[in-house]
Amino acid sequence: MNQIKKFAGIIYSIYAFTVFIALMFILFPFVILASFFGKVRGGNMIYHICRFWADIALFLWGMYHRNIYEAPVRKNHAVIYVFNHISYMDIPFMMKTFRPQPVRILGKADMAKIPVFGYIYREAVVLVDRESEAGRQKSVQELKNVLARNISIVIAPEGTFNMTHKPLKEFYNGAFKIAIETNTPIQPVLFLDAYDRLNYNSLFSLTPGRSRAVFLPEILPGNDVQQLKQQVYDAMESGLTRYKASWIHE
Repeated sequence: MNQIKKFAGIIYSIYAFTVFIALMFILFPFVILASFFGKVRGGNMIYHICRFWADIALFLWGMYHRNIYEAPVRKNHAVIYVFNHISYMDIPFMMKTFRPQPVRILGKADMAKIPVFGYIYREAVVLVDRESEAGRQKSVQELKNVLARNISIVIAPEGTFNMTHKPLKEFYNGAFKIAIETNTPIQPVLFLDAYDRLNYNSLFSLTPGRSRAVFLPEILPGNDVQQLKQQVYDAMESGLTRYKASWIHE
């Protein structure tokens, strides 16, 4: 029985990746056209394309997404969204979560090297090279420019996948420094099911099912990076524990 289940999982994963790639090639010409409209207008158009991509892909994968609002999303000002990073499924789930307001996501520069997908990724996100001090400073300045245009930004403060089986791994300071320097509120968002839909240990662990994103209350920045970071960490840790996130083990 386990062998049959494993084989069915592999077939489903191959089907899902085929759908993902087919949609990517269908939408790629529209991304190229949108890129000619500049970083702001063109970037917003590309996000709409990526959201459509996610809508179709998740429907065909048998995944259903819903947002849970423990606090409202206010559309009259930009915020810094921070989320827990646990799976590659975070990317399509973000396309379902952050709408209709425009956002820009901070993403790893290495992903931009992937053929075709890398072009879309590069046009849609603010790239960061964590190995380069100059690269980090450039991405920080670009994020500040985005906020100045009243466009929200999305950052994973853990930086990489949380593989600790604790609610969260340690946070980097970047998101919290930007919040204080630009006086921008932080709104934590919890991804509860990405780990169950695609485990970071295997690309063939993909499964259909639910996806939930929880919007927690905004946190005002204050003027102390460590205090703000701890406040956000505590709120997210408490939320993930309360919702019984499946990767949490003692």
